[in-house]
Amino acid sequence: ATIDPEDVWRGAEIIKDYKEGDPILHLKLEDESTLEFRIGPKDNALPFLRNPDILVGENDLTALSYLHEPAVLHNLKVRFLEANHIYTYCGIVLVAINPYDQLQIYGEEVINAYSGQNMGDMDPHIFAVAEEAYKQMARDERNQSIIVSGESGAGKTVSAKYAMRFFATVGGSANDTNVEEKVLASSPIMEAIGNAKTTRNDNSSRFGKYIQIGFDRRYHIIGANMRTYLLEKSRVVFQAEDERNYHIFYQLCASASLPDFKDLALTSAEDFIFTSQGENIFIEGVNDAEDFEKTREALTLLGVKESNQSSIFRVIASILHLGNVEICPERDGESCHISKDDPHLAHFCRLLGVELEQMEHWLCHRKLVTTSETYVKSMSCKQAANARDALAKHIYAHMFDWIVEYVNRSLHTSSKQHSFIGVLDIYGFETFEINSFEQFCINYANEKLQQQFNQHVFKLEQEEYMKEQIPWTLIDFYDNQPCIDLIEAKLGILDLLDEECKVPKGTDQNWCQKLFDRLSSRVHFQKPRMSNTSFIIIHFADKVEYQCEGFLEKNRDTVYEEQINILKASKYQLVADLFQDTSKDSSNITITSSKSAKINVRSAKPTPKVPNKEHKKTVGHQFRSSLQLLMETLNATTPHYVRCIKPNDEKEAFMFDAGRAVQQLRACGVLETIRISAAGYPSRWTYPDFFNRYRVLMKKSDMTLGDKKLVCRNLLETLIKDPDKFQFGKTKIFFRAGQVAYLEKLRADKFRNACIKIQKTVRGWLQRVRYRKIRKSAITLQRYGRGYMARRLAERLRLTRAALICQKQYRMVRERREYLRVRQAVITIQAYTRGMFTRAIFHEFLLHHKAMVIQKHVRGWLTRRKFVRARNAAITIQCAYRRLRAKRELKQLKIEARSAEHLKKLNTGMENKIVQLQRKMDDQAKDLKTQNEQLVVAKASLDSEVNKLQKELEVMRSRQGDGSQLTSLQDELEKLRAELQEAHAHRKKLEEEYSSEKMELEQRVEELERENSMLKSEKEDMNRKILRHSKSTEGQCFSDLAELDEERQRYQNLLREFSRLEQRYDNLQEAKVTPGHRRNNSNQSSLESDSNYPSISTSEVGDTDDAIQLVEEMGAEKAAMDIGVFMKLQKRVRELEMERKRLQSNLEKMEDQALRKVGPCLGLISNKCLCTRYLKAIADRASQNSSSNELQEGYNLLLSQLKAANEELEVRKEEVLILRTQIVSTAQQKEEKSNHILEWTNSKKPIDKEQALQAYHGLCESKNKASDWGYLNEDGELGLAYQGLKQVARLLEAQLQSQTRKHQDEMTAFQTQIELLKDDIEKKQEMLNHTMSLSPEAQVEYSVQQEITRLTNDNLDLKELVEKLEKNERKLKKQLRIYMKKVQELEAASQATKSRPELTRQVTVQRREKDFEGMLEYHKDDEALLVKTLITDMKPNAVSATVPCLPAYILFMCIRHADYINDDQKVHSLLTATINAIKKVLKKNNDDFEMTSFWLANTSRLLHCLKQYSGDEAFMTQNTAKQNEHCLKNFDLAEYRQVLSDLSIQIYQQLIKVAEHSLQPMIVSAMLESESIPSLSGVKPSGYRHRSSSMDTDGDGPGSYTLESLIRQLGQFHGVMGEHGLDPEIVGQVIRQLFYSINAITLNNLLLRKDVCSWSTGMQLRYNISQMEEWLRGKNLQQSGAVTNIEPLIQAAQLLQVKKKTSQDAEAICSLCSALTVQQIVKILNLYTPLNEFEERVTVSFIRNIQNHLQDRNEVPILLVDTKHTFPVLFPYTPSALSLETLHIPANLSLDFITRV
Repeated sequence: ATIDPEDVWRGAEIIKDYKEGDPILHLKLEDESTLEFRIGPKDNALPFLRNPDILVGENDLTALSYLHEPAVLHNLKVRFLEANHIYTYCGIVLVAINPYDQLQIYGEEVINAYSGQNMGDMDPHIFAVAEEAYKQMARDERNQSIIVSGESGAGKTVSAKYAMRFFATVGGSANDTNVEEKVLASSPIMEAIGNAKTTRNDNSSRFGKYIQIGFDRRYHIIGANMRTYLLEKSRVVFQAEDERNYHIFYQLCASASLPDFKDLALTSAEDFIFTSQGENIFIEGVNDAEDFEKTREALTLLGVKESNQSSIFRVIASILHLGNVEICPERDGESCHISKDDPHLAHFCRLLGVELEQMEHWLCHRKLVTTSETYVKSMSCKQAANARDALAKHIYAHMFDWIVEYVNRSLHTSSKQHSFIGVLDIYGFETFEINSFEQFCINYANEKLQQQFNQHVFKLEQEEYMKEQIPWTLIDFYDNQPCIDLIEAKLGILDLLDEECKVPKGTDQNWCQKLFDRLSSRVHFQKPRMSNTSFIIIHFADKVEYQCEGFLEKNRDTVYEEQINILKASKYQLVADLFQDTSKDSSNITITSSKSAKINVRSAKPTPKVPNKEHKKTVGHQFRSSLQLLMETLNATTPHYVRCIKPNDEKEAFMFDAGRAVQQLRACGVLETIRISAAGYPSRWTYPDFFNRYRVLMKKSDMTLGDKKLVCRNLLETLIKDPDKFQFGKTKIFFRAGQVAYLEKLRADKFRNACIKIQKTVRGWLQRVRYRKIRKSAITLQRYGRGYMARRLAERLRLTRAALICQKQYRMVRERREYLRVRQAVITIQAYTRGMFTRAIFHEFLLHHKAMVIQKHVRGWLTRRKFVRARNAAITIQCAYRRLRAKRELKQLKIEARSAEHLKKLNTGMENKIVQLQRKMDDQAKDLKTQNEQLVVAKASLDSEVNKLQKELEVMRSRQGDGSQLTSLQDELEKLRAELQEAHAHRKKLEEEYSSEKMELEQRVEELERENSMLKSEKEDMNRKILRHSKSTEGQCFSDLAELDEERQRYQNLLREFSRLEQRYDNLQEAKVTPGHRRNNSNQSSLESDSNYPSISTSEVGDTDDAIQLVEEMGAEKAAMDIGVFMKLQKRVRELEMERKRLQSNLEKMEDQALRKVGPCLGLISNKCLCTRYLKAIADRASQNSSSNELQEGYNLLLSQLKAANEELEVRKEEVLILRTQIVSTAQQKEEKSNHILEWTNSKKPIDKEQALQAYHGLCESKNKASDWGYLNEDGELGLAYQGLKQVARLLEAQLQSQTRKHQDEMTAFQTQIELLKDDIEKKQEMLNHTMSLSPEAQVEYSVQQEITRLTNDNLDLKELVEKLEKNERKLKKQLRIYMKKVQELEAASQATKSRPELTRQVTVQRREKDFEGMLEYHKDDEALLVKTLITDMKPNAVSATVPCLPAYILFMCIRHADYINDDQKVHSLLTATINAIKKVLKKNNDDFEMTSFWLANTSRLLHCLKQYSGDEAFMTQNTAKQNEHCLKNFDLAEYRQVLSDLSIQIYQQLIKVAEHSLQPMIVSAMLESESIPSLSGVKPSGYRHRSSSMDTDGDGPGSYTLESLIRQLGQFHGVMGEHGLDPEIVGQVIRQLFYSINAITLNNLLLRKDVCSWSTGMQLRYNISQMEEWLRGKNLQQSGAVTNIEPLIQAAQLLQVKKKTSQDAEAICSLCSALTVQQIVKILNLYTPLNEFEERVTVSFIRNIQNHLQDRNEVPILLVDTKHTFPVLFPYTPSALSLETLHIPANLSLDFITRV
């Protein structure tokens, strides 16, 4: 490397051997030009050596073999420009280069990728530094600090912001306080009030800040605190060209048009002096209005009230108005004034709530206080302007401090802080053309920070040497303590500055002269040659010349107390609070002056206050104190350094200015770190890494040694003769600078020699193979040539023979053709000759024929002409004769026309017309007469009125006698006449209007009549349809009669069901449906196994009275079908009550009474069942048909019911007749058996139900035994049956009569309903007619109004219905409480008599013993024990040897029994307890994969059982006949199936979470780091981060995993899931999700690590993936989709292995990597690193070629894979082939309290 003025350092290559002592070094530069570089003691030293290519682009600068400035610069440039990597480690420092571009490397997935990782394992990143700080805080119990420094525009604020975002993400608050959001919300606030645009940075922080993020003992964020340093207040009143004031001013001006800010009187920022001095108020790409909204949102999030926000904005606006206050000078030049009409001063005073006159006065005057008097002195215009600017700066500074204090209060926590991480964002070293007080303070702070940095680096180096037990040699490093002493020591620069500020007439020139006098002897202080008002300080980074002008003023920070007092008296509380502590905290001092102009003297009554010491503190003193406190804080923490570098001054994206970069690297201490590292042993290798890398240099005998340390020691002693070049540590080998490069050269030479030997051998083998191929080819060619010659000779002989044959044949053909040609010519001549003679004869004949034709036509024409002439003559004669006859006839007609007869005929029609006209005239005369009469009457009435009026007039004249009254009366008369005429005219007009309206109405009536007729016709059609439908329903009735015949065949089973119905009725009286279940149809009851007769519970009947009342309130229209149902149900309830009383009394009677009662009961039951079936049919059809068919169908069904009852009655009568005949024929047998009957009837024991059953069986069997009449009369059965049938007949007759009456009532109700429907139809017709007469708009409005009315009525009806239902519910609840109380009393009584109640069955009739039905019965009190045994205390290994999912089967069998006994309370309780217990067990074992898998299998199996045995045909397709018998009968558990499905999904997600948590530490180590193929991977030199990782683990320690361990863990997961009986589909989905997690974590790690992006890693990765695929095939999981999920990883491995040179390679890569995004492909190519010199790096042009090929891809720009993505789980229905009755329960489960049923 050589020095260059533009690039600083340039790379070159030696083209001629150099010998020591040569004066010239011949070089070739990178641009192929040559250079002769002079070397000598007077010229130049030898240039620095470059690192080998394998080390170029290292992510840690300390890993470079040659550590010097050009190597560092070249490495940073290569990483920044070629790979676009902005972060690089330099020992403990993270170097961050500002890219001036938005990079997609700060997302949440990147945070997750770096979280929990060691700092040296991943690529450099700000998140890695933050993770290291977070991890060390948790591990070492020590506070941490992240120090971010750099020039303005280098990206310090952004780096600090991302660090805080990392802490907010990984250390989120444990509760809902959202402290992390508040911490992040403080950033936009502080940027708005503390950042501004400068020439170097659009968002430059003009203050320093140190943010402490507090953590609790669990390391969750609990609060934060912020300290600020040295706000640049001068920016408020002055900005340089192309710079801006603080952002908040421009944000507020951009939002001035909002309604909330109208009273601020703001306009554009260009209109204010404080915001327009930079001449450019805009920043490219920044919207100030949007940023202002973000600032307001952040203030709101931090709890700043709207009133306080308004006050803050008023203060900011007032500062802008203050800057525009115009100060006018007086003529004398020593005083000034402000115009009274100045609008800005008025706005300033109004916004701050102060007195206008006082502020106007004190802005132009000041007060001088002495011991005896107080002087009010006028100020010059310049002094007043300075005072105004000082006031503006003072107001803004106090507002800044208030906001910082409020932010700290918002972020403060009351809980105890365990530890904290501080983030220091402070200005870097600055040097400008003009450096003032601000640059002095900034560079002073950087001197202190650099000293702390040097000490820390030196300390870490010493600790590393001590840890490795290396002899420590003193390293000389730059100590900047003399420079710090120059600034802050006694009588240093700051002391002299404070001393000069205390002098009344102190000036900057005097202070500068004192510096020259007292500090000239200091090494770090210099005096410029050409200036007496500036001085030079030699800082650690560079020499800086400071201008003295303004130092004293800025150090004093002067503001006048009178102005502050006015602000204290503000009417706004926040403004007053800003300045309450001014006298104590501010550094302002009152200034005195010797000028005497217009001084007003007055006595000073109050004694002036003596200012305290704090009041005298200057800005420099305060800054030194705060800096000292900061250093103490940093020294008490573990620091982490981030050095931000600005690559260029043009803010261009990815442009690298080497000169500016070197300047900043020197200033920020990076090169000092390099120098300290290079002074000792900078290169460090662990023994295993060194052994793996350089074992090629060892001998075979050395490899046999087991101790790797000893092998490495022997090798180094052999290779490096100088023992000072390396040291052996405890775990590492330390090398001097350049030694690793020397070892790399030896390794490369070894590889080169080996390659040459391999090439020699391979080339010889290739030549031998080539010779054998050539010899074999020659022999083959000779053989084929000779064969070709022989074949050609044979071919010639064949061709010769063929030629002779061809000649012979050709000659024969030629002669034959000649003969045939001559023969053909002769024949042709003959033919033409004969034709000529024939044509001549034919021509002659043709002439004769034509002559004959001409003659024929001429003769015909002559004859026709003669005929025409004769015909024309005849026609002429006929015409003349006919004309003569016509003339004679015309003459005769004229004579007749003149006669009278003809006239009479013509006048006949005229007479009729005349008669009609006469009648019309008569009618008109009558009308005229009537009108004349009316006129006469009207005239008479008018005359009478006139006479009356004349009389009144005369009376009036007589009374008054005055002519004036007469005229008035006449006028009044005229008025009345006019009004009368108007009235008549109005009346006529109304009559005309009414007549027209009447005609329109008549037309409308006719139209309505037509529509009515149409509707009637439609109604008749509907009636005909109803009749047709009723006929079809009659056919259904016949089918129902057939069902009645089948019911009679089951007549024998009714007695057996008699006792059960009694118990069923008692149960139904107490039953109530629990919410959460849906009852099935009653024909699926538990009694279906023996009888097909359904049962109706009282819960289905409900409260009958309330139901009927509800029907009445709802109206007949809505309850047309329900009224019959309610009547039937009411009848049913009454009959059941009578039946229960009757049966209870009959059970106490004797045998004859019991047998006599059998018949009526059976008849009653059969008839009730019949009614129930028809009621159910009515309900089903009512729900299916439309409202128009409901009435007719209900009527037809009732008719069919009546017919069925009549037919049943006829059947009973026939049976009675048959029994009578049997009784007469068997009288004798009955007498013989009388003794037995008497004995039976006189028995004292009541008849048993089983005996009654047997007796009835005997009665039924007697019908089939007609031959044995004695058997019929056995035990008096015949008489009893006769009596029973008589009662049955009577009961049926009574029922028939009641049915008839009920039918009549229903017919009446139906007629009423029909009338209502008719009325409704008429109303609808009227509405339709009215609607049609309206306009379209009115129709819409009318329809909407009608719909609203209808909905309102429906709503009222529904409300009434809800009230009724609530009332009914309250009644049922009350009854339920009563029944529950009775049950509890009975249980208490039974427990008092027995220690444990025996389980009783619902069926009281004894049955034959049955096999196990697959149900388990338990007592209600044992439910908790059952759940505890099967769920809470269940261990998976307890049932490992039994049927998989045994607990699920047992629970379902218990549910089956509860369903079998129709106990919905038991079902609900068991399912609820089961679900809650499973949730508790999973919560307790939330990290146990085996337990989670076990309960996922059982929950899904329980869900499948509920589906399989639900009775739904969709789930019964694969069931056996026995399984279909086991289906649930009474309950529909669809809601619980949904709950179990949701629970299964939760368990699945927990299972995935547990498995991923177990696999996550293993994935990276197994997939990327372990050597599955031994000796394939090479190890590169590692940097400091690998040397001092936060978790030092050996390669063989617990932190490393192999691929075998990963596959073993996957196999364990698969085995556990298979052992627990988990469905294979779910197992496949689990493996698919785990493979996605493996792919995401591995690929993300690959994309963030440079050390694994190599060819050897690609080979290892591809081998590992193939092993994973082999495992999938072995487990038969290749169809699970897992391979698809790792396709991106496969393509990444292939991308690392393929060639990356030509455009064809680029096309192949683009087609290969379809599953990778463009960002991922480019990232891998940028990270690709060769492990030896035989590999080549990927060129920038190749990467650009790849980007050009892939630019057409339409995909989301994603770099890292989302590791938290979860595929949606699907639980397919998997029925069980296991039959429940064959299930065996092991004894070790201790389930002896349950009983098999």
